[in-house]
Amino acid sequence: MFRAGELVEVRSREEILATLGPDGRMPGDRMPFMPEMLQFCGRRFRVANVAHKTCDTATLLMGRQMRDAVFLEDLRCDGSAHGGCQARCLLFWKTQWLKPVQPGLRPGPKVKCSERQLHDATRAVMPNGETRFYCQATEHWAASEPLRAMAMSHFIADVRSRNAKLKDVVRVVGLHLVWRLRFLKRGWRLSVWLYDRLHRLLTGRPDPFRGGVIPDGASTPESKLDLQPGEWVEVKSHDEILQTVTVGLQNHGMKYNAEMTPFCGQRFRVAQRVHQIIEEKSGRMITMKNPCITLDGVYCQAQYTPYSLLCSRRVTPYFREIWLRRAPTAERSQPEGAEAQGEVVTEGRVV
Repeated sequence: MFRAGELVEVRSREEILATLGPDGRMPGDRMPFMPEMLQFCGRRFRVANVAHKTCDTATLLMGRQMRDAVFLEDLRCDGSAHGGCQARCLLFWKTQWLKPVQPGLRPGPKVKCSERQLHDATRAVMPNGETRFYCQATEHWAASEPLRAMAMSHFIADVRSRNAKLKDVVRVVGLHLVWRLRFLKRGWRLSVWLYDRLHRLLTGRPDPFRGGVIPDGASTPESKLDLQPGEWVEVKSHDEILQTVTVGLQNHGMKYNAEMTPFCGQRFRVAQRVHQIIEEKSGRMITMKNPCITLDGVYCQAQYTPYSLLCSRRVTPYFREIWLRRAPTAERSQPEGAEAQGEVVTEGRVV
């Protein structure tokens, strides 16, 4: 089994295609090898994390556990074989597609799959004429098993695989156990106060589990900044963002979540304006009514997701422009709280 930090080599195209069936998957395994991954064949990368547990971003109901899979550095899908999807999901690599730099791992079973079949397996036309896409994100559920959220075994695996340090596991799990106290029948105010104090002590930030100020179903504000890739922005403070979302944390159909709070007040470059992504539950390509923003180096750290704490999938969060402000180059090194420039706030309708 590989561990985080180890140097591995992606097998050649011929070796990997020899492990796959005509559907682009290994026999008995539902995780597809995708055409976007061919460009990495024959190259060496370091294992970023062992993908023994991941989050379920399709149903948001539970964590999932997976066998014989890792993530390599920050290798992400570019969507070129999936209709230009902009989700930039982190790629799963089955260990059979890799080999240690020093030989020792044998190729998988000799099942032939051509590159043409690999591309054909990415989509299918439904009877109604709609195209359905198949990728690692849509097949994630079938390729994994349910995860017991608080089973100590997978936290031990985090440490043994070098996915996380022991002190980080203790901090994240400890905070989560205190957070769960608020669901007891008594002492809600005390438990919320205790969690906030402990969270401030350990992270320097207030309770991330707070609702917005706008009533659910009411209109939410919108900001038109027309941000472009490469521009520097500052993520607004958590309190500022809560002024723009409903009690249920929605802004124009997009939800703000606790995993985004560690980035509040920090500055990043805009990675892309996202207009379309593949919906993981259905495989349909969906076009966003209101384009959203992704930021370079900003990924979910799974510190607060109760069903998959310390998941290493590093999902990319989407930001509304109203949650950001421009940070001109000359002000990048200035203290936090730079004034927003060029914002035009209008009223919008929740969709």
